[in-house]
Amino acid sequence: MIARRHFLQAGLATSALWGTSGFGNWSRLAARQRLGQEDLIGTGGPGNVTLIHITDIHAQTQPIWFREPEINLGVGDALGLVPHVTGAAFRKLYGIADGAPLDYALTYDDFVALGREYGRMGGLDRIATVLKAIRAERPDALLLDGGDTWQGSLPALRTQGTDMVRLFNALGTDAMTSHWEFTLGIDRVNEILETELDPAFLGANIFDATWDEPAFEPYKMFERGGTSIAVIGQAFPYLPIANPNWMFPDLSFGVRQERMAEMVQEVREAGAQIVVVLSHNGFDVDRKMAAQVPGIDVILTGHTHDALPEPVLVGKTHLIASGSHGKFISRVDLDVQDGALKGLTHRLIPIFSDVIAPDPEMTALVEETRAPFKDEMAEVLGTTDSLLYRRGNFNGTWDDLICNALIEEREADIALSPGFRWGASLMPGQEITREDVFNATAMSYPEAYRSEMTGETLKLILEDVADNLFNPDPYYQQGGDMVRVGGMGYRIDIARPQGSRITEMTLLSSGTAIDPASSYVVAGWASVTEGTQGPPIWDVVESHIRKQGTVSIDPNTSVDVVAR
Repeated sequence: MIARRHFLQAGLATSALWGTSGFGNWSRLAARQRLGQEDLIGTGGPGNVTLIHITDIHAQTQPIWFREPEINLGVGDALGLVPHVTGAAFRKLYGIADGAPLDYALTYDDFVALGREYGRMGGLDRIATVLKAIRAERPDALLLDGGDTWQGSLPALRTQGTDMVRLFNALGTDAMTSHWEFTLGIDRVNEILETELDPAFLGANIFDATWDEPAFEPYKMFERGGTSIAVIGQAFPYLPIANPNWMFPDLSFGVRQERMAEMVQEVREAGAQIVVVLSHNGFDVDRKMAAQVPGIDVILTGHTHDALPEPVLVGKTHLIASGSHGKFISRVDLDVQDGALKGLTHRLIPIFSDVIAPDPEMTALVEETRAPFKDEMAEVLGTTDSLLYRRGNFNGTWDDLICNALIEEREADIALSPGFRWGASLMPGQEITREDVFNATAMSYPEAYRSEMTGETLKLILEDVADNLFNPDPYYQQGGDMVRVGGMGYRIDIARPQGSRITEMTLLSSGTAIDPASSYVVAGWASVTEGTQGPPIWDVVESHIRKQGTVSIDPNTSVDVVAR
C-alpha cells in the first residue's frame, strides 16, 4: 500500500499519472456537515472511460442501516494495512472529522447517534438516480456488478433471484461476476443465464470439473471513448468449501493465478488497452494477485465488504473497494492516451437515502417486485432494545440473537452461527419485522440442525474457521468472519499456526472447561452437508423473538482475542 500523503503528492506532482480520488473535496464538505445531492454525486475526473462499480448488495433494495466493523484484523503482509483499519485509526488515516457524514458511513463509532442524524443508506432507487447523473455526463459509462446480488432478502429467496435480475437489468448493468448466486443451484443459475439475464456473466476461474474446461465466459471486450476495455470476471474462488458443493457438483473454482495471467495476456494480444478485473476474491486476495499478475490496470474488488475512499495502488494496479449493501457505488474515470492508462480519478459515492432523491421509475419497479410479499414482510415480531448488527471478526449482536434462539428453541448447550458478513442492522427501539429477520437469514440451505459434538470436534471446527480467516497467505483465506458461538467462550491467538490458535474453551452455563472427550448438544444452521435436517433458521429466530417480545443483547465478552 502507498501511504495516503505520498499517494496524493504523487497525483499532484504527475497530473494523476497513477491516480487520485474525489475524496478530498467531499471530505471537506462532509466535515462542515453540508450535504446535498450534487455534492455527493459530484463530477468525474479527466479521461475518456468511466467505470461504475457496485458489489455485494445482497438483494437489499431498500434504504437500510449497516454498521461497519469494529474489529477487522489483518495478518501477514496485511497487518496494519487497509482495509484492516477501523474507527479512529481509519478516520485519522483519511482525514475524516469525528461526527462527519463519512464518519458515520465508514466507521462504527457513535453509530446510533450518527445514524439518527444522517439516516439510512442505500436503496436501488437512489442508486438509479446516481447512475442517471453519471450517465448524463458520460453516456457510455460501464456499470459492473461484483456479485452477491441475487441472495439476501425474502423476495430474492421467494423468486429465486428473479427480482434482483430484473432490477439490475433495469439499471443497465454491463457485466457481473458471482458467489452466492450459485447457492440457487446450478440448474437455476443456468436458467437465469439463458432466459432472464442481460449483463455478461463472467468467471475466468470457473471450470467444468469433469473436463477441466472453462465453464463460463471469462471476459468481455467493450469499446468506450475510443478505447478497448477488457473486463475479466473472477468469481469467488472457494465456493465448493464455503458453500454446499452439491448445489453445483460439476464446477471447480480456485484463485487460478496462472489462468488470470493467461487471460490478461490474451486480452492484451486481442487489443485491450485497459484491463479491468471484476473480482469477488476479497481484498487481501486481490492485493496479492495484483502484486503477482502484471498488466492489470484496475481491480474492482468485492466479497469482503470493504469500503475505501481512495484506491490502493499495488505496482501499477489500482484496487477499488466499493462496500456492500448498496451503501456506496464507485465512479472510476480513466484517462487513456496512446493506448495506455495515464491517469485515474476515483470517487466513492455514499448513498445517503435522505439526501439523494429516489428515481421514480426504479421506485415503481422495486415496489412491483416487493408487492407479492409486502404484507408478509411487514409483520412485526417484536422490538429490539439493542443495536443489532453483524459485521466484525468475532461478534455481532444479530448472531448473538440467533445463537440465543438456537440454544433456547433447540434445547442446546452450545450454538454455532456462520460468520456471514451480510445482513442489515437495526437501531435500538426499532420494531423487528419478518423482513428484518430474513435480511439476516435468507438463504437456500437454512436448516437449523441439532446434534452432539465432542469438545475435540468443536475445537477442530473453530481452528478450521480461524485458519480460513487468519492464514497469513491471502490465497488460503476465505474472506468471512469467525464462526459465532453461543454458550461457549474461548481464547484465540490469531498469530499462531493452525491447530494452536484456540485455547481455554469454556462452557458458559457452568464455567467449566470444555472436555475434548465429552459430548455437547450443539445447534447451528447453514450446514454445507447435503440432507441436513431441521426447521428453517428464520422460523427458529421468529419464535424466539415473539417469546421475548423485546430483545436485549448483553455485551459479548466470551471471546478473548490476542492480536499482535
